[in-house]
Amino acid sequence: MNPFESPELLEQEIIEVVLKEEATKALLLYNDDVNTFEFVTESLIKVCEHDALQAEQCTYLVHYAGKCVVKNGTFKKLKPLCEALLERGLSAKIEN
Repeated sequence: MNPFESPELLEQEIIEVVLKEEATKALLLYNDDVNTFEFVTESLIKVCEHDALQAEQCTYLVHYAGKCVVKNGTFKKLKPLCEALLERGLSAKIEN
C-alpha cells in the first residue's frame, strides 16, 4: 500500500477487483449430433430452470446456429449448471 494513497482510492481498487471476479459470464450450449431436441429441451428446463418455451427456443438456436447462450451470471453460479449439462452428455462451456 502506498502511504500517499487515500483510503477512498484503496476502497475503489478493492471494489474493482471484486467486480471483475463477479463479472457476468455466459453459459453456452453447443450443437451435437447425438442428443435429441426433446432431451436438450428437458435438460434446459431441469438444469437451467427455463420454462418450456424458452428451452425450446434455445434448443432451436443451438441446432441452427451451432450454439446459444442459455444462462448469464457469475462463474460461481454458472459452474454447477455447466457441470450438470456436461454430465448429461451435452456440450457446454462458460465464456466471458
